[in-house]
Amino acid sequence: MAWTWRYESADGDPVEVDEAPAAETFPSQGDAESWLGEAWPELLHAGVAQVTLLDGSREVYGPMSLSAE
Repeated sequence: MAWTWRYESADGDPVEVDEAPAAETFPSQGDAESWLGEAWPELLHAGVAQVTLLDGSREVYGPMSLSAE
């Protein structure tokens, strides 16, 4: 399966971003998590409050807040 992040607002609604890294597809969970470790500040700045990790259409975990609070 392909691993992806779903970008969400604080209330769980999907968020489309124009100025942040585009949602990518990753070959493994580790690759997806490593990418998020680098990209989260840009996502937060673009209005993404939380993310959910998906393996295909299956939710693996989340929502996970991008805020330091």
